[in-house]
Amino acid sequence: MKILLDECVPWPMRTMLANHSCTSVQAEGWSGIRNSELLSRAESKFDLLITADQNIQYQQNLTSSTIAILELSTNDLRRIQTAARAIQQAVDEIRTGQYAKLKVP
Repeated sequence: MKILLDECVPWPMRTMLANHSCTSVQAEGWSGIRNSELLSRAESKFDLLITADQNIQYQQNLTSSTIAILELSTNDLRRIQTAARAIQQAVDEIRTGQYAKLKVP
């Protein structure tokens, strides 16, 4: 799966997604662009966007979106690392166009 990590997600998180092709918004040169443009660009290149932006579902019309979006409840790296298994499972289970939230303890 081709995964894009949003700006608000810590880059070291990629190590827990080693079975997938993972890059970041920053690596793509897309830093600072609006969510609508980000989603438009990401849909053509990626299968999944992982974000900690908890407003994206309210700010964007996602009904026709083809990219899956996984929203994490935090961007705290320690908490994310502790929840690595749950995140990996959520990534494995998410489907095209689906929006899923994952509460990271």
